[in-house]
Amino acid sequence: MRLIIAEKPSLGRAIAAVLPRPHSKGEGFVRAANGDVVSWCIGHLLEQAEPEAYSPAYKQWSLETLPIVPEQWQLTPKAQTRQQLSVLRKLVKEADQLVHAGDPDREGQLLVDEVIAYLKVPAGKRNSMLRLLISDLNPQAVSRALAQLKPNQDFMPLSVSALARSRADWLYGINLTRACTVKGQQGGLKSVLSVGRVQTPVLGLVVRRDEEIDAFVSRPYYEVRAAIHLTPADPLCFYAKWQPSEACSAHQDEEGRVLNPKLAHNVAARILHQPALVETVERKQKQQAAPLPYNLSTLQIDAAKAFGLTAKQVLDGCQNLYEKYQLITYPRSDCRYLPDEHFDRRQQVVKAVGCHDQNLAGVIAGADLNLRSKAWNDSKVEAHHAIVPTEKTSAVNQLNTAEKQLYGMIARQYLLQFYPPYKYADTRVSLIIAGGCFIATERETIQPGWKQAMPRSSTPSKQDQEPARKLPALEKGQQLWSGDPVVDEKHTQPPQHFTDATLLSAMTGINRFVKNPDLKKVLKDTDGLGTEATRAGIIELLFKRGFLRRDGKNIRATDLGRALVNTLPESTTVPDMTAHWEKQLNDISERSLNYEHFMQPMLSQLQQLVTQACNLNVQAFQGIKTDKPGFRRSRRKTTRKPRVSSSRKKAS
Repeated sequence: MRLIIAEKPSLGRAIAAVLPRPHSKGEGFVRAANGDVVSWCIGHLLEQAEPEAYSPAYKQWSLETLPIVPEQWQLTPKAQTRQQLSVLRKLVKEADQLVHAGDPDREGQLLVDEVIAYLKVPAGKRNSMLRLLISDLNPQAVSRALAQLKPNQDFMPLSVSALARSRADWLYGINLTRACTVKGQQGGLKSVLSVGRVQTPVLGLVVRRDEEIDAFVSRPYYEVRAAIHLTPADPLCFYAKWQPSEACSAHQDEEGRVLNPKLAHNVAARILHQPALVETVERKQKQQAAPLPYNLSTLQIDAAKAFGLTAKQVLDGCQNLYEKYQLITYPRSDCRYLPDEHFDRRQQVVKAVGCHDQNLAGVIAGADLNLRSKAWNDSKVEAHHAIVPTEKTSAVNQLNTAEKQLYGMIARQYLLQFYPPYKYADTRVSLIIAGGCFIATERETIQPGWKQAMPRSSTPSKQDQEPARKLPALEKGQQLWSGDPVVDEKHTQPPQHFTDATLLSAMTGINRFVKNPDLKKVLKDTDGLGTEATRAGIIELLFKRGFLRRDGKNIRATDLGRALVNTLPESTTVPDMTAHWEKQLNDISERSLNYEHFMQPMLSQLQQLVTQACNLNVQAFQGIKTDKPGFRRSRRKTTRKPRVSSSRKKAS
């Protein structure tokens, strides 16, 4: 008997639907006519044991018992899904062949692997287990995946990476949360001070941005624009902006802005009614390919900008589109590329898009399905591929507004792959006026390409509102005329508060916020805080803990959040350490680092951090009120103890 173990019941039912009929349904499984059995987990059936499972001394939150480091790690069945674990225990014993059908990411890999290990499956059966990778729940896609089973052993590095993350996050979260909560209580706080490897640096980003805005003092700065005429008698042709020389550096800020109004007005006086010599004329033709299909983070960022959707709303909407309606492929993807064989199904996918989104009829009509963008590239695809529409054409009328918006975004991004590049020319003219350098630039669209398929913005940009002055055809050495110059007084602006879009962008491109210059060089834009699957949950957790609040579209830190960040060791509140961890976890999944070489340095670092956390300044928490106390009454006693879960689903 072949047993296929899916991650969720919805995936299990999708697999069973393509197996030979008739089916017989049991409690927690489906048996097909050919003898195959499909069963499932219900998310994580197991979780890391609570500290008191290792020693009764850990039941009491105390600084003296820290750090807590298990010698032998223990998993415990979740109470609400214990029955399904029993179902799997029986089926695994009966099975001759096991098939792992967890989600195609490192957490999905571990989720089933840890059940197999917990059930003590014999090594021979465990080593022969096969891997089923499904990213599209439609029958045709599931059938294709079943015909392409791979050895599960090929994916074990993903499982080890997820295991290392799970244990490291448990150690980090349990120990630092206990230390900080006890110290907070000493300062009169009645909240759990939750600390996490990812959540606390994210909170640190928001706190530091808020404090930077609070401390910001606007300063005036000045720009000089020369009004250029072809001859003194001709009307204004275009403006050219002054480029201060090195001699002006004493009057500039770190970004090169001129702070001295006298200097700006002196330059304006010098170029008044003076000849302007064309020094250089550069015109470069360029092109820009269509943006790649979405992964989850880029979709969350764009959906926040376009529709104001939170990261969690996007994830929840995509899960429905994937599991409930089978309209999109696996959504928790960090990949923006597609397998080569997927290109052969483009006709069916585009037809399906036409069935589900009439607003894209014009985009479909303009698409050339003979074009092939760089998105189709097997070398860029690992466990999962970009989020794209499926081939499902049957009508779906139950979508809510957010789901319709998300489907439209995903479908449009897919259709862009069949549009030519946007072609344009950039012209740069350099002028010399009274010894000073002035620059004028212009961008000219040659072929709109994929940009013609983009929705028009309802709020025109400043450039759209102002009439553009086209540069005339100019030649090097040509003599022009500088008329009445303009001195623009502008004011420096504070950084913007984080929004859902900008906070997600910061989490995915975290190297911009890393302080360590050596680490900054190592990290790439794709290395970030958290993973595609966890970022939405991390942000929501910070709101739930009372560390963040919403101010319209802005995300701001609460007094509690600020106090926590400002008292913790700096290394726990900046992204350097956790971004480095993410890189190491990725290295484990790519077989370039092993488990021990990750865990041993982490344990040494943890010891230092716990020592520092045990010496927090308790006065920082005095007077802070919170309506999220985080306490519960014990069933046996009337004493109160802090409530914090050590379980880690797909968040950290």
